[in-house]
Amino acid sequence: MRELPFGGKLQNHALNHRMNKEFEKYFKVCEFTPILRDVTTNKYWINENLLNIEVTNKIFNIANAVIEIIDSYIEAKRDAFESFITTCQEMQKIKTENPTAIRRFIVSMIQPSMDARIFEIASFGILKEYFAGQSIYWGWSLDKISEESLFLYKTGRCNANDGGIDFVMRPLGRFFQVTETTDVKKYFLDIEKIQRYPITFVIKSSESADTLYEKIEQQAKRILSVERVVQRYMDCIEEIINIPVLLERFDEIADAGKSGPVIEEILLQSRIEFNYDD
Repeated sequence: MRELPFGGKLQNHALNHRMNKEFEKYFKVCEFTPILRDVTTNKYWINENLLNIEVTNKIFNIANAVIEIIDSYIEAKRDAFESFITTCQEMQKIKTENPTAIRRFIVSMIQPSMDARIFEIASFGILKEYFAGQSIYWGWSLDKISEESLFLYKTGRCNANDGGIDFVMRPLGRFFQVTETTDVKKYFLDIEKIQRYPITFVIKSSESADTLYEKIEQQAKRILSVERVVQRYMDCIEEIINIPVLLERFDEIADAGKSGPVIEEILLQSRIEFNYDD
């Protein structure tokens, strides 16, 4: 798996635990476990009992057909990604010469149907440049106040399920989490893992921030029932940034003639995320 395109950074967690547990959740009566593991040698096998299909009293092993499907999928994904990289590079060249084309490109990356990783990368590119144009004045004493620009850091890989926070801002110490779900359990899990520290959610949705907030609150009331506990969680949501807000912030950046750095950041983060070498 690690030798396949984009597979260099794959983690063992899916093989060790997650895949089998997900399978068990949906196929409760199946006697077979999909991934077999030898702990001493740390080697893995696919349980071929799940690949033996009976048709008219004959058994067919579909392993080779499955591999062909996977290979075709990889090829399609690689072609799509290389096309995406080429488009990024083209946008990089035109920069401010064709603002309409650049805006159209940004819009295409933050649509609800877009791949979650591309959405996260595009969100980071936009927000990093947006906050870079702002600064605060602070210091350890009144006579040592200094100006410092806001800087957004990307803290991990996209969709890594690593339990981390996606973006962190210095020097304000704001946390940002990118998500495509309105499942309240996911939001509260993120809030809990940072001990109810205020957090901004960047949501892959075109619904208004007020509507999204209301949906989360309604689910919370249904699950938790205690108003005080619900409010304590809801108070931890510092801000909701949806697709229209991202686009609005990109437009501000473009109006200031700074759309170039956004494209450059998207290209850089895409190369890192997909292990794409020059």
